[in-house]
Amino acid sequence: MSGGDASGARRPLLITDCDEVLLHMVSHFAAWLDETHDVDFTPHDFGMTRRIDGSALDRDEAWPLLGGFFDTEMHRQTLVPHAREALAEISTYADIVILTNLEDRRHPDRVAQLRGFGIDFRVMTNQGGKGIPVKALLADYAPSAAVFVDDLAVHHQSVADEAPEVWRLHMISEPSLAPKVPAAPAAHARIDDWIDASTWIAEKLKP
Repeated sequence: MSGGDASGARRPLLITDCDEVLLHMVSHFAAWLDETHDVDFTPHDFGMTRRIDGSALDRDEAWPLLGGFFDTEMHRQTLVPHAREALAEISTYADIVILTNLEDRRHPDRVAQLRGFGIDFRVMTNQGGKGIPVKALLADYAPSAAVFVDDLAVHHQSVADEAPEVWRLHMISEPSLAPKVPAAPAAHARIDDWIDASTWIAEKLKP
């Protein structure tokens, strides 16, 4: 797949994350842990503690719970305000790829979930750093310019290392989480809402 319009001119490219960028996740994950597992969750450090005794869950206990949420609870997730409208506007002048860190087996579920919210663009699942898949997308689309949007600093650093020519926008759309997380050092900007973000993206992508 490659970008471009009928004249053969290359279109710009937006590569965006999903959870806490397009869809709220951590607030619904926390509610599920509370209701179903009697576990308290602190999103800014991904900490989980048992309510019965205050003991912390270790990584081997915590990650299966996250997987369990995506297995059965994706219906809880809600749309980030203005995300759908912003993507619709951006799609008039740029290609869009949603690069989401989920196991590949969950790709159909994520596609269907996003379509249910009126967001119907190419979806790629990934595990690990996002720099290598972003670099591959640049080779695939050969865009005139590219913007990467993600909520995690580690992915901005990964993209900076592998594809430094990409504009990087740090966004955390969960209002209970955003104030507790500093701006990603490897991002060019930090904007936590789609109204202002769409203006910044247009400045970087439009000729």
